[in-house]
Amino acid sequence: MTSYAIISVGGKQYRVREGEKLLVDRLAHGEGKTFNPTVLLIGGDGGTDLSPSATVTARVVADVRGDKIRIGKYRPKNGYKKHTGFRASLSQIEIESIGAAKKAAGKKSEGTPAAKKAEAEAPAEDRVKGMPAGYEELTVAQIKEQATDWTRPMLEAALEYEQAHGKRKGAIGAIESALAGKESD
Repeated sequence: MTSYAIISVGGKQYRVREGEKLLVDRLAHGEGKTFNPTVLLIGGDGGTDLSPSATVTARVVADVRGDKIRIGKYRPKNGYKKHTGFRASLSQIEIESIGAAKKAAGKKSEGTPAAKKAEAEAPAEDRVKGMPAGYEELTVAQIKEQATDWTRPMLEAALEYEQAHGKRKGAIGAIESALAGKESD
């Protein structure tokens, strides 16, 4: 059994042990969900593994707010006083296990051939025909840059997808302005 692992969560590194609870920046997983953070190092039992083949399983216990930080500004002889505050959004996570092999975890998630086929079909139903390749992973800024190079059918498909699923105002605006540019040409 390994005694500790160094993981990366939210761009920060933490040294963790099995059963340990810690506060990290707010995670999108939600309360009660389990996830596998990136493992950077496995240590203990007299040695370290810099290229670990093991995974760490963590569970989000609760989404909490940090302590309030009070900030005060003051300028003498001017009557200027300003007070503000800040509370960090945090997630409390618990390390459930350290050391399960990645290969074994990958085989478990694959399942039967019927399950693979169902997983492959599910995203296809959400995808609108004629959309640009990899559109779902694009950020709003990338959509704004690339929309001018897309054809009219691609723009219409992307707009249909965005209105049905994404509903990102910036992306919808960028696609509509690119469509208006195509109409004026």
